Parts: sequence; structure tokens; C-alpha cells
Amino acid sequence: MPGVIRLAVELGVARNTVESALRELERDGVLVPQMVGKGRLIDLKGRTKMVSGLRVAILTGERSESRLDYMVELKHKLEESGHSVIHPSQSMTDLGMDLKRIAGLVGRTAADAWVVLSGPREVLEWFAAQSLPAFALFGRRRGLPIAGGGPDKVLEYARVTRSLIALGHRRIVLLARTRRRLPEPGASETSFLNELNLHGISAGSYHLPHWEESIEGFQHALEELFRITPPTAMIIQEAPLFVAAQQFLANRRIRVPQEVSLVCTDHDPTFEWCCPSISHIRWDSRPLVRRIVRWAAHVSLGKPDLRQTLTPAEFVPGGTIGRVVHA
Repeated sequence: MPGVIRLAVELGVARNTVESALRELERDGVLVPQMVGKGRLIDLKGRTKMVSGLRVAILTGERSESRLDYMVELKHKLEESGHSVIHPSQSMTDLGMDLKRIAGLVGRTAADAWVVLSGPREVLEWFAAQSLPAFALFGRRRGLPIAGGGPDKVLEYARVTRSLIALGHRRIVLLARTRRRLPEPGASETSFLNELNLHGISAGSYHLPHWEESIEGFQHALEELFRITPPTAMIIQEAPLFVAAQQFLANRRIRVPQEVSLVCTDHDPTFEWCCPSISHIRWDSRPLVRRIVRWAAHVSLGKPDLRQTLTPAEFVPGGTIGRVVHA
């Protein structure tokens, strides 16, 4: 096997990242360590320890999420590793986020393991209680005995909020999914509310409003927000909702950022084409994809793996935020 320095240069990653990956391959029996100063040997026989490829089902919050760039990449990487990927015909939204219906879908699907995307707490609690291996990709997974991972946005939500407050904003609204607000706000949402309170803004339902998760419900929520006391800044989760909010504002000739500042808590490739640039929270999906592929390898070997990991995130200020002109 090539050495750490050579691999780091070829792959364009840090040396400690390569060393960590090589140790993982040693634990899987694919590499055999040698004497100090000698490279590792590739043990092809180690591969025989892996059982036949898994049937990995991916349960999404919405069907459109299966087309996200990192979900497409995940599918390809799992298939390259010898697994097959199943996309059930229904998402959790299609099933009304009803636990009984979701359990029924799982029971009808011939899968060896599941990746659950943005699962509500009760759904992930159910998966954690099953013998069927599952990986919680995003979602309310903290403290549960289930493998999982996602971007670490808690500090970035606080940083976004502080940046807006520094620009004079006080009427700041975070539009979050129901599963991120109930039964109580998630870690990122709590970080947002705490930051408001720290700056003397009494955080409440105005700042983290309830809205029905449908096209009509989202439009109605926006109409209500701008009917009497319009926000001067909105933080919006997910790129599709961000685009919908942009269209709403454009149709009503509400200027960004002159009259309202906008921040998206995710990155989207289409943002690269936007002018002014979109203020957003960025994170690298590649480590998370690799983590899920390693988890699937462990499951195929019968090795328990309930580790949860966090991927660093970064707030990227752009041209969609500005100083409050009038409040």
C-alpha cells in the first residue's frame, strides 16, 4: 500500500485523515501492518470476511431529497462497495410522519439496513429499538443508541444570529420544519433562540413560528409574517424553501437585502450562479458519505457500529444580508 504522504498528496487530504482511514482498513482486515518503516500490505483475503452486499434502503423526509447531490453520491459509493440501494416509493411526508405507517413501510421493504434522512425523534427512537441496523442522517438523533451523523451547525446558527443583530436586526424569524421545532426546539434552533435572549430580544413564537408543512402552508406563513409586523431578517432551512421565500418577496416587490435580509442554513449548487451571493451555512458532505459507507461495511461484517459523528460547518456571509434601513 502506498505510504501516508503519497496518499495524502494524491487524494488532496490531510495526513491524519489518511492515517485514520488506513487504521480503519487494518481493523477491517484489508490491510496488514508491517515493521516500522515498511508499508502496509494489502490482504485481498481479508475481503472474504465481508458477507454479500447489503440491501440498503434510504428513507427520506420528502421524495425530492433522494435527488440531492450528496444523496446521489451516497448511492454511487454504496453500490461501488458492493451494496444495492433501495428507494421506497413513499417518503415520511407521504406517510404523514405517522409512525405506524412508517413501521409498516419498513416491514414491507426487503432491506438489510436503513439510512433515515432527517428523521423525527419518535421515528429514530423506533429504529433504535429495532434489531434492524439503521443510520440517522441528520434528524433528532442525539442520545439515542443509533449510528448517525450530520453537520455541526449549532455554533453557526449563533454566529448568523449575532451577525444579523450587529446589523441592527431584531425582528429575526427562523423558518424551521415541524420536526425541528417539536416536541421542543432542536439544538440549532435553541442556539438561535438563546442568542436572541442574550442580546435582550425576548424570543418567542414570532421568531420561531409554527407553519403547516405544505406549499400552501408555507405561503400562508409568509403572508402572515409580512401582514402586520414584517421581519427584517429571515433564516430559512433548506434551499427549496429559501427559493420559495425569494419568489414570494420578489412577487411583492420586497427588496433583498434593503428591506429584508435572508440566510439559508444549507448550501445549494445553484447558489454559485446567484448575484448578489447567497448568505448560507456551508458544510462538506464528503466525510459524511464516507462515514455511511464505512458503517455499511461494518454492518456487513457483523460489527456493531453506533457511533455518531459531526461534520464542521461554516457561516458564509453574502449579499443577501444588510444593515437595517428602517424598522
